[in-house]
Amino acid sequence: MNRRDFLKHSSLASGALMIPQFLNANALGSLHPSRSGKALVVLQLTGGNDGLNTIIPFENDIYYDARPRLSIPKKEVIKVSETLGFHPQFASIRELFEDGEMTIINNIGYPDPDRSHFRSMDIWQTGSDADVYLSTGWLGRYLDNECNNCSGHTALEMDDTLSLTLKGVSQTGFAMNDAKRLKKTAGNRYLKAIARHHHDHDHDDNVAYLYRTMISTQESADYLFQKSKAHSSKINYPDSKFADSLKKIAELMTADADIKIYYAELGGFDTHAGQNTRQPKLLQTYAEAVNAFVKDLKRNGLFDDTLILTFSEFGRRVKQNASNGTDHGKANNLYLMGGKLKQPGFYNEGPDLKNLDDGDLQFQIDFRRVYADILNNWLEADDKKILGKKFETLGII
Repeated sequence: MNRRDFLKHSSLASGALMIPQFLNANALGSLHPSRSGKALVVLQLTGGNDGLNTIIPFENDIYYDARPRLSIPKKEVIKVSETLGFHPQFASIRELFEDGEMTIINNIGYPDPDRSHFRSMDIWQTGSDADVYLSTGWLGRYLDNECNNCSGHTALEMDDTLSLTLKGVSQTGFAMNDAKRLKKTAGNRYLKAIARHHHDHDHDDNVAYLYRTMISTQESADYLFQKSKAHSSKINYPDSKFADSLKKIAELMTADADIKIYYAELGGFDTHAGQNTRQPKLLQTYAEAVNAFVKDLKRNGLFDDTLILTFSEFGRRVKQNASNGTDHGKANNLYLMGGKLKQPGFYNEGPDLKNLDDGDLQFQIDFRRVYADILNNWLEADDKKILGKKFETLGII
């Protein structure tokens, strides 16, 4: 008899043996059937990637005048339109773009932008106005509104800590860097013994919540460990922590894990100094990992049901600084990848370098319009309820 049948025919199903009644929906949620429909993969470029040196206006003299030592020579730019091209280390992404599987949105940001890493990242992760402080993330609120009976790992972050993006009030995402290590930690005999005495504290709501969280974590740890062993990728991924995260995501997706949202981060983009050596390596790490990831998804027939969103908390200033780097800016570019994009290619024109905002690129498109598109047209959720106001969608998904 397998585990599902055992639970169905035993007292565990009613919570009488080990798992209390109030835990059934959450803890046993991890035994739900595998995910169905679409998956969202969010990739965060932490530190403020220099979008102007990633998507390059190679025909614009102002760009070259503002960056005499940092600009990418025109002959090295991977030209993908008459005026815009990719950084040479973005070569692995070119095929996706030319095959109509990538949408690039330029000049994206929000009103009254903040140049602080922490505050701007909070704004992007919560979807708030610049003067509003929220303790829940936009995808955490999606879980709150749409996932009352979902598993505790419906949204999974490939890290040891959980980003604000995936934190809700009643529901939250799950953070995991290594499934085997997580199972070992969560399966500690001491913690298991504590769980067996949950009924001693049923009268205390706060303590009961802690038991619910602990048992849900144990269930998810066991489930994710089993799923992580179910499939081994045949694609050759680059040797980087970021690539390893994407490989693990692809393996879980191919194993048909009960996960709808994945989240991963690539840091190091705060290039105040030595940008011409640091940023190319990071862009190469990103591009080669994503290239392998997409190949993996396509090999297993998953790409058409996957949407990949890549963002950074802000761009950089147009002029280079005295340390061969760039300082914190405002507007940036954002990338969407998938097999069912309605408007592939460049969604809008490149940056207007003649019309700057105190030396920064001016934003033209509010990033929450992208979120609204994803929530409404990909996740099939109430975007207005989750974002707190109605944003006009872009029609790209």
